[in-house]
Amino acid sequence: MAADSSAAKVVFELEGVFVHPSGDEEDAQEDFLVCGSLRIVEKDADILMEFTPLEDSVDPSHILCAAKDSSSVMEWDQDGGPRPLESQHSYETEWDLINAAPFKKKACAAGEGSAAGVHARGGRFFSVSLAQLAAVTLQEERRQRCDAPALLFTLKGSSSSLPTLHFQQGGSKELLDGLSRVAALSQCAQDPSRLLIGSSSKVLSQSFENLADEHNFGLVHKLRKDPYVATLGRFSKVTNYIFDAFRGTEEQHQRPPEEVAHLLGELIPGLEINQQEEPGFEVITRVDLGPRAQVSRSAPVSVSTWNAHQDQDGRLTHVGRLQDDIFRGGLCHALRKEAWKFLLGYFPWNSTLDQRKSLQRSKTDEYFRMKLQWKSVSDEQERRNSRLRDYRSLIEKDVNRTDRSNRFYEGTDNPGLVLLHDILMTYCMYDFDLGYVQGMSDLLSPIVFVMDNEVDAFWCFVSFMEQMRPNFEEQMQGMKTQLIQLSSLLRLLDPNFCNYLESQDSGYLYFCFRWLLIRFKREFCFHDVLRLWEVMWTGLPCGNFHLLLCCAILDAEKKIIMEEKFDFNQILKHVNELSMKLDVEEILAKAESIWMQIGKCQGLPHSVVDILPLDSEAGRNLSGDAESEAAAAESAAAAESVAAAESAAASSLHRERRACANSNSCLRVVDCQHLSKVAFMS
Repeated sequence: MAADSSAAKVVFELEGVFVHPSGDEEDAQEDFLVCGSLRIVEKDADILMEFTPLEDSVDPSHILCAAKDSSSVMEWDQDGGPRPLESQHSYETEWDLINAAPFKKKACAAGEGSAAGVHARGGRFFSVSLAQLAAVTLQEERRQRCDAPALLFTLKGSSSSLPTLHFQQGGSKELLDGLSRVAALSQCAQDPSRLLIGSSSKVLSQSFENLADEHNFGLVHKLRKDPYVATLGRFSKVTNYIFDAFRGTEEQHQRPPEEVAHLLGELIPGLEINQQEEPGFEVITRVDLGPRAQVSRSAPVSVSTWNAHQDQDGRLTHVGRLQDDIFRGGLCHALRKEAWKFLLGYFPWNSTLDQRKSLQRSKTDEYFRMKLQWKSVSDEQERRNSRLRDYRSLIEKDVNRTDRSNRFYEGTDNPGLVLLHDILMTYCMYDFDLGYVQGMSDLLSPIVFVMDNEVDAFWCFVSFMEQMRPNFEEQMQGMKTQLIQLSSLLRLLDPNFCNYLESQDSGYLYFCFRWLLIRFKREFCFHDVLRLWEVMWTGLPCGNFHLLLCCAILDAEKKIIMEEKFDFNQILKHVNELSMKLDVEEILAKAESIWMQIGKCQGLPHSVVDILPLDSEAGRNLSGDAESEAAAAESAAAAESVAAAESAAASSLHRERRACANSNSCLRVVDCQHLSKVAFMS
């Protein structure tokens, strides 16, 4: 099905802007100024600045026509009925397949190329992508009747510039304000009148789908050169988009490190790169990690085991031991609906059954109050609320494509999709600053599948998003931090492998972007994701266990990558082809083994110690050694015997003192009984 062109969104528009019909500014006279309108528009996943002369404003070739987005899964015909699903794009195809080749941008001079370059008609009309603008210089206007400064935009990679913009009717400040909403402007240290233009992170954090547009990346041309490029995946395009900015052209194989650092810093503002040694990495002295122990996994926690950990009030006991069991083997599916609420923090571990019922009642009221907020917004109100309108559009588009191959979400008019939509819309009311970002539907889908309840699923999702929120914030600080931490761990585990990746322009590990962003949701089959997530939610053996999972996957694949001498394209292709081929139990065992191996080392770098806190509590032995377990069982039995004796003695003492003791002393006796039980439970 042919892709329809995307509608353009006007970000800024200003009339009464003047340019010279020729580039000769010195000899040109004021009467030769051409009046027109200047616009900043979002179109085809790109942001363009366009100038249209007044006489050309009705040129049909430049009329922006809105067309229905062909990427929406649920489309309706004129009779109001849904179109067959077979005629729509496959969600699995779009998100799971990958792009093996980096996108190469062809440099184009003014007047050539596509929208990324400058188009000219008689020196008057131009359209340029903001990605090609290097800086804007404020020039003092020499004309007596004009107080506003003229603006001169220069292009990257060349000495050429756009025609000077004159503002005889004012508006230069408004243009800069509009430009700052879609690009990062910073003052040049050498020239205060010059503002440097950097790429906005919005394109990375708010619209992953737009990065996949065929027109932006010249997909048709690349398909002719490499058929494998047909297997495009959404997040893989984010990886390629980032790398494309600093890999250079076909002829330029490798940029200088300082240029790589500068360009990467433009793409992700705030990312500091150490250029003195290996870019982006701490210099780590080789550490002898010693042998890696073999780790075996256990059977999932059963319903009977779970019930055995509850007292008569419904309070869970021996929580640490229960979490260990979940970490070792996960949960049987019948338990997930209840246990996930504890793992995600929706229910406190020490709450009673009555307390949990009370909590659910209050949370139900709070949920439907927030849901009513967006349900009661009229069409007229929504037309004046662009953010809510954008959130709703993204949610409707993504929800109707989420896990459609899963029987729980397949078919039309599916109630599971309604739950996804309503929960995500309500989350926008809960956290309107963040709102909805593509990828959140992937995190919610398994929770809705397990809970099968709108309110419980919402609050579990809220708890999950507290962990994942930094991944989706506009500055993407969470993603930056995790990728840097992953680099430090990988360099500790295998410096040679890290050096090889760097030699292939893969040292920044952006091929792990999707793994971290949505917690491996697209790397394992649906039911394996349930097992993986519940193990990670235990918080054992450390909070950054997901980074060790990345290390485990790469450790298993490094041999073939290095022996086959994979280059950048082949590494990306190979890593993405691992999707749905990984064994979850094998990866979990290897990740735990790596953690144990690191934990036994002395003299670890401070950065690694910060990433993996190896204190006594987090460093409990989780290897499942049979002798240790037997000793623990024997110790527990002895503790139970002692606790029973202490409890009987305390009860006898309580009966003797009850007649004469005051209320405070009674409370102290009860506390002694409770503490003896706690000693046994721990």
